[in-house]
Amino acid sequence: MGRVEGKVAIITGGGSAGMGRVTAALLAREGAKIVVGDINEAGARATAEQIVAAGGAAVALRQDVSSEADWAAIVKLALDTYGRIDILDNNAALFIAKPLLETSTEEFRRQNAINVDGVFFGMKAVIPVMERTGGGSIINISSGAGIVGFAAAGGYSSSKGAVRLITKSMALECAARKNNIRVNSIHPGPILTPMLEQGMQDLGGTAQVRGMFEQMAPMGRLGEPLDIANGVLYLASEESKYVTGAELAIDGGFIAQ
Repeated sequence: MGRVEGKVAIITGGGSAGMGRVTAALLAREGAKIVVGDINEAGARATAEQIVAAGGAAVALRQDVSSEADWAAIVKLALDTYGRIDILDNNAALFIAKPLLETSTEEFRRQNAINVDGVFFGMKAVIPVMERTGGGSIINISSGAGIVGFAAAGGYSSSKGAVRLITKSMALECAARKNNIRVNSIHPGPILTPMLEQGMQDLGGTAQVRGMFEQMAPMGRLGEPLDIANGVLYLASEESKYVTGAELAIDGGFIAQ
């Protein structure tokens, strides 16, 4: 307990019942004060209420991560409520389960607006704040599909590849600035979340489709949101104080193939 005691964490996409909510709850149990952002305001507030009911500290705000104005608003909420920002978990994402040749221009751009622009805007918004208070940790959720191609969802794969490299670039930039801000990415394999469940439905929703995702990982099963939350906790804590620019694969062996 207490691995992130007293730290303040912004978690985007924290209103879903998947990785965002589970990560928010875990960091809160380990002592962090949580600021939950999500396009689904009711979901974000539900996450915050659950944390408060369990004895933690949390506030919530409707946030579209593709909006710089919404980023300014959530940073203001964090500062007005808790006075600092130590952790940013860029978790919000859009998964469109379509091959590239079937993806519309609008879908491609929207997916990049959330998955790539959202990460860029988030880092630009929080880094000046973190610099004023001595540093911090940024965790960008990429994907195993950001390291290898994924024919069934090429637009998603390309967007997550961008997250992988923007993470490394910002890690080097922060190291050069000597601002004590670490920037790392997590690369989930197939994790059973509402987003993946919707993606499986979009591909037909059959047992065969589910089996396809299960067999993507050599371990032969889907991961759980807590698997990713544990990785976020490690990168948010002082246990990873010498880790930056790294990519942490939590994927059942997916990218080892």
